[in-house]
Amino acid sequence: MGAVSSRQPVGTSLRERLPDFPWDRLEPYKATAAAHADGIVDLSVGTPVDPVPALVQRALTDAADSPGYPTVWGTPALRDALTGWAADRLGAPDLAHTNVLPVVGSKELVAWLPTQLGLGAGDKVAYPRLAYPTYEVGARLAGAEPVVYDEPTALDPAGLKLLWLNSPSNPTGRVLTVDELRRTVAWAREHGVLIVSDECYLELGWEAEPVSVLHPDVCGGSYEGIVAVHSLSKRSNLAGYRSAFALGDAAVLGDLLQIRKHGGMMMAAPVQAATVVALGDTAHVAEQRERYARRRAALRTAFEAAGFRIEHSEASLYLWATRDEPCWDTVGALAERGILVAPGDFYGTAGERFVRIAFTATDERVAAAVRRLAG
Repeated sequence: MGAVSSRQPVGTSLRERLPDFPWDRLEPYKATAAAHADGIVDLSVGTPVDPVPALVQRALTDAADSPGYPTVWGTPALRDALTGWAADRLGAPDLAHTNVLPVVGSKELVAWLPTQLGLGAGDKVAYPRLAYPTYEVGARLAGAEPVVYDEPTALDPAGLKLLWLNSPSNPTGRVLTVDELRRTVAWAREHGVLIVSDECYLELGWEAEPVSVLHPDVCGGSYEGIVAVHSLSKRSNLAGYRSAFALGDAAVLGDLLQIRKHGGMMMAAPVQAATVVALGDTAHVAEQRERYARRRAALRTAFEAAGFRIEHSEASLYLWATRDEPCWDTVGALAERGILVAPGDFYGTAGERFVRIAFTATDERVAAAVRRLAG
C-alpha cells in the first residue's frame, strides 16, 4: 500500500481565511418560498430584472466583431465617457484620463483591491459596521486585518491603510452628508489613509441627494488620497455586462493599472463600447428610476401596513426593515408567504434584527408581494 500524502490541496489556506458564502444559508428558505402556489417573489439579491436599454444592446452588438485583445485602461472613447460623466453627474469637472480606470464589475475590485494595493499582515482595512460583506472578504484575501467602525474618524489610524466608505449604503440605504464626507476625507489625509468610496447606488437617491467623495465641496478640488467606485449594474441594468470603473487619485489608479495589465484584468471590448453609450444617455436612467420609485412606494406601504418599521432607506435599491425579532424568524415567516428577503446579519451582527428588501422584482411580482402581505 502506498504512503498517504499529507499535502494540503492547492488554495486551502486562502480559502480558510474566508467565511462561508452567506447566500448558501438562504437556499432552504428560497425552496420554501418557491413552493408557494403563485411562485416565489424574490426580493433578496437585488439583481436587475428589467431590459437592458435598446441603445446599449445595439452598441454591444455593433462591437461584436472584436477579435483583438482589449486594453486594460479602456479605449480613449471610454476614458472620455468616464471623465465626461464624472463632470456632469458627480460635479468633478477636471478629471484626466489618468484619473479613471475601467474594472470588470465593482465586486471584483472590492474583493481584490487590498491585495492589489499590496496590503497584508499588519495592515488594517476598515469598513462600516453594517456593510457589504465583500469589504471583509477583500481584507481577508490579502491577509490584512478587517476592522469595523461606527464613526470613521474615531478609528485608530495606526496600521490603517484602506478606509471604505459606502454612500448610499448597502444594506441600509443611508446617505452620508457633505459635512460627514468632508470631515472623513480631511481626517484620512491627515493620517495618510486611502479612502475608497463605494458609490454604486449614487444615482438612486429617493429622500436624499447622494454626493460623491469627488465633489469639490468634499475633496476641495484635489483627488489625492481618494478613489470613488461606480457601477452600471443598477442604473443601467448592466449587471450581466460587468461594467464598472474607479475614479480619483492618479497615482493609486496608475499603480492599479500596471498591476491589472500584468493580470490581464480587462473589460471586454464590446462592453467598453456599450459602456460609452450607456454613460452618454440619461433617458434610460430616468425611466429606470421611475420603475424603481413605483416599486419602492408599493413595497414600503405594504410592509409598513404589515407591521414592519423601515429605517434609513433614503437611497439605494433596498428597504432596511424590522419587526423587532431575529432576522431569520422574519425570513422564515416571509418565505412561508412565498416572499424571499435577505437576513440582516449577512451584513454584520448589528443587522441581526433586520431584513433587507430589494425592490428589483418585476411590477407583477411586486404586486404579488403586496397582495400576500395584505392577506
